[in-house]
Amino acid sequence: MIAKEISIAPWVQQFVDMYQVLNKHNLHLLAEVYAAEIRFTDPLHQIEGLSALQRYFAGIYANVESLRFEIETVITAGDDAALTWVMHFTHPKLNGGQVISVSGMTHLRQGDDKIVCHRDYFDAGQMLYRHVPLLGTAINIINRRLVSA
Repeated sequence: MIAKEISIAPWVQQFVDMYQVLNKHNLHLLAEVYAAEIRFTDPLHQIEGLSALQRYFAGIYANVESLRFEIETVITAGDDAALTWVMHFTHPKLNGGQVISVSGMTHLRQGDDKIVCHRDYFDAGQMLYRHVPLLGTAINIINRRLVSA
């Protein structure tokens, strides 16, 4: 759901709508918005092709207990779109199984009515590293030392 009601390009609205209902049981929906030759990049992965993207999402949904996106802003310019969002998820091995919220941004590019490029920007530490028991403690110590320096 977009925080502010605005008029956005239909292909972007289709993307947003799909992510509001996407789960491990309906990953076939990815083919409705992504081109067969999709290039997907985030701070942790680089994926080429729809089949590889579907496998990646199957792995994500197999490991999380819940996952939802709160879309905050959408900006479109021709075949490009930028979205800011907050991802809320729970993972049994991270943060004691409690909700983790991560702010991020997505850049999309469409071609022939499907998304051909999807790039996510987010802080991997906020999403993952700070919630791993020993690693999170070490990162917090380093951050405190940097701030006090």
